[in-house]
Amino acid sequence: MTPQSPPGRAAAPREAFSSRTVFILAAIGSAVGLGNIWRFPYIAYENGGGAFLIPYLVALLTAGLPLLMLEYGIGHRFRASAPLAYRRLHPKTEWIGWWQMGISFVIAVYYAVILGWAMLYTYFSFGKAWGDDPGTFFLSEVLQSSEEITVGLDFVPNVLAVTAVAWVALLVVLLLGVQKGIGRVNLVLIPLLVLMFLTIVVIALTLPGAADGLNAFFTPNWAALTDSAVWVAAYGQIFFSLSVGFGIMITYSSYLKPKTNLTGSGLVVGFGNSSFEILAGIGVFAALGFMAGVSGVGVDEVATSGIGLAFIAFPTIISQAPLGTLLGVLFFATLTFAGFTSLVSIVEVVVAAAQDKLGLRRRTAVLAVVVPMALISLSLFTTTTGLNLLDVTDNFVNQFGIVAAALVSIMLLTAGFSALPTLRDHLNSVSSFKLGRTWMVVVGGITPIMLGYILINTLTTTLAEGYGGMPAWFVNTFGWGTALAIVVVALLLSRLPWPAASAASDLSPSPAIVDASVDRRRLQGGQPLSRWSDTALRTPALDQDFSYRALAEGTAGSPGRHAEVPAEGAGRAPWSSGTPSSTTGSQEDPR
Repeated sequence: MTPQSPPGRAAAPREAFSSRTVFILAAIGSAVGLGNIWRFPYIAYENGGGAFLIPYLVALLTAGLPLLMLEYGIGHRFRASAPLAYRRLHPKTEWIGWWQMGISFVIAVYYAVILGWAMLYTYFSFGKAWGDDPGTFFLSEVLQSSEEITVGLDFVPNVLAVTAVAWVALLVVLLLGVQKGIGRVNLVLIPLLVLMFLTIVVIALTLPGAADGLNAFFTPNWAALTDSAVWVAAYGQIFFSLSVGFGIMITYSSYLKPKTNLTGSGLVVGFGNSSFEILAGIGVFAALGFMAGVSGVGVDEVATSGIGLAFIAFPTIISQAPLGTLLGVLFFATLTFAGFTSLVSIVEVVVAAAQDKLGLRRRTAVLAVVVPMALISLSLFTTTTGLNLLDVTDNFVNQFGIVAAALVSIMLLTAGFSALPTLRDHLNSVSSFKLGRTWMVVVGGITPIMLGYILINTLTTTLAEGYGGMPAWFVNTFGWGTALAIVVVALLLSRLPWPAASAASDLSPSPAIVDASVDRRRLQGGQPLSRWSDTALRTPALDQDFSYRALAEGTAGSPGRHAEVPAEGAGRAPWSSGTPSSTTGSQEDPR
């Protein structure tokens, strides 16, 4: 049988981070976002205080880190954006990549507005512009929020202006490229972010009443460990805080050099993110303890999370605290930096997908993606009706978008295509911390059970109670409608052919993961994998070259433990037919 070369071309050099350190900082910059600061402290406090750290650590070890490494394996092995990486893994999984890209698109258009609020409040902190009533100032003067739940075009000038500035800054960073833009920004902002937040913690710990806040935060309620809702909250927090499930880590890991310690990097990112969350809890509750003491109430009466904590409770603290101006500037600057590095990573998912699909130069792809996204963001979320729209969109895209996409992808990779052994071997081939069968059991067993429970529980609650007392038409249109539209668009995009100029025409750096059950007709019929134009048999991370071209020319690299050159016929692709002799000893061929 003569080898059939795929109608692909040698891939153009892919942009890359200059070092593993830059990648780790970029990944931490993506993971450390607004939720670390304004969500984790309250979640921990409400779910057992110090006792919550036990399920939190268990969730990190059995869901967060395993999922992080799974996405590193996909991105690094197939070196592409989320849609193309999944396509190269197997053409039938391409739509998952588009689903993740769609989630990133929607999150980015409203996340930029929150970043704009943080920028405004950094400026407001110098003069404590909110006065004696931060709540009224935020809702009535800053957002000019309308009581009518609808979508309007009554723009708020200040919010419009700062959000536009955020989009321009993002545009500049992405135009500079992966290393000069994304890498260098994170190299500067992440150390600065940590230094600034450490300063906030030190100031907060010196405030009167700080000890009361810390006691409320760390005092363990051991009985909470018997409550399943506490464990669900721990898994939910870990899942949402690590930037898994919507293509970011797949995209970022595709910019790594072939020989990079993947699992070691994952450990640093995972524990670094969790360390920052605990640090945020210390700083926030020390400040809330001071606020409670000044107000003459218990910590439980001032503890809150989300927008209320950031833009109402903290301005109250800043107005009353010694060194309040410094505390305010530092706090809102850290929100700005954390939000900006996360926004960069979210939009990069969309840019990389557009670049691969359309075969665009980076600058063209950035402009083609960022400008429309900015216009949508400015049009919908910088108006007097933008707050309710942001609230419902954020809830449904997170709860019924990210969770569902992650659950479906894990189930397909585990039960549908048996991809975990191959991805595990790829991770182990370049990493110091080796993964074994336990990792596959955790990813394919524990994680989908927890994600499924979270999804079903949230679904049944929302169906029974509605969401936030908002009108059904509003929730159905911008909540359920948005979550469903992302899936429909993803399926449609996966059906569109890839242009000849797209990255799909490049030879894939690694073979597709062919499954003996799903692909049995193809294998039994002896159909070559070159029928998929973006599939080649090459694994550069292992110094092997089993591409069709190398096999045809008789220049295939020496086999490692992941692949084995056929004893007969060096010019024959070992996975091009289903004959037993061509697959013996291979862990990347169909099992």
